Amino acid sequence: MTGRNGDGTDRAGDGSAARERRDHAVGVVSAALADRDATAFVHAGTDREPGIRYARPTSTTGPTAIAYDGIENEWLVRSAADDASGHPAERLASALADRGLEGTVLTPPRVPHDAALYLEGAGFDLASTDALERARATKTDGERARIAAAQRAASAGIRRAASLLADATVVDGRLAVADGDGTGSEPLTPARLRTAIDAAIVGAGAFPAGNTAVDPGSDAGTDDPLRPGEPIVLEAAPRDPAGYYGGLVRTLVVDGDGGRERRVHVAVTQSFRSARSMLTAETESVTAVAADLEAEVRSFGFTEGDAIETDVSGVGLEPRERPLAGGSDVGPGTVVRLDVAGHVDADVRVRIADVLAVHEAGERPDWLAAPSQSLEPTALLD
Repeated sequence: MTGRNGDGTDRAGDGSAARERRDHAVGVVSAALADRDATAFVHAGTDREPGIRYARPTSTTGPTAIAYDGIENEWLVRSAADDASGHPAERLASALADRGLEGTVLTPPRVPHDAALYLEGAGFDLASTDALERARATKTDGERARIAAAQRAASAGIRRAASLLADATVVDGRLAVADGDGTGSEPLTPARLRTAIDAAIVGAGAFPAGNTAVDPGSDAGTDDPLRPGEPIVLEAAPRDPAGYYGGLVRTLVVDGDGGRERRVHVAVTQSFRSARSMLTAETESVTAVAADLEAEVRSFGFTEGDAIETDVSGVGLEPRERPLAGGSDVGPGTVVRLDVAGHVDADVRVRIADVLAVHEAGERPDWLAAPSQSLEPTALLD
């Protein structure tokens, strides 16, 4: 099955970007097969499972099983859409056996139990590998382009919210915007901001994916008007039509007085500069990058009693994916989401998140589609 999505991007099984991604997967999987003296790699799951979507050579529907034949150097696919008789993993196991393959096959550690039983029933020994996850951790040029597309959509959403905040007026101590006919005003609520962000994301050709959030930093509900002078955290992690995610967080303040939130903001934004310089020099672990982010914030006079939150993770076919674990490398080819929050008080925080594409040592990493990190809504509109 081939074709294109509504925005002209390639579906799995079509286009150079998909081939580039599969070629990369083949290189990592083939090395794992050689190292373990195995004959094939097998995975099974739904058509939406990220590992399946990443490696499959053609689009599928429903339960799917895929295999890379390390002897013939080709992918095999069996799906419920192709043949409703029998489980796809059972038919795939039979196909591998019919090819004369035997011995050990590698599977992801969490391959479905029924698929494992079908492979064992066909005479294969199973051994787990993280080869596919390792392949996914390093992004191809095409994947970086898709993540950047999702990030541009996230930026469009956040900018739309900034536009509403920039145009807001203060009515009875609450933020308000002009009503539909321009003759009056309506309260500006978190729910209204979230709807505006989602609409802009869709207008930019992506899907909000249920990941948009507006945190007013107080006990206000989603339908309560926002307040001037209080940090408002805006979060978007849309998915582009090819299935790749972005991840963007900004904190904005309308009519702020330059109080403690300014100091927290300066510390948080400086931590991003520090992490970028760190990753320019050499490969670092997730733990090291997260520690650097926190240490940079604390260098502005924050003590152990001040809450600092950091998160470093990969982004791609999932909003959070490898590198994830503390010892995982953030190195050449990885695309990571850096997320830092410093608390102004118990209920209010300044939070920023951006996506960084890491290159070879000595080459400065790139922020993907990053609008201004300023607290001022108007700064995001330049």
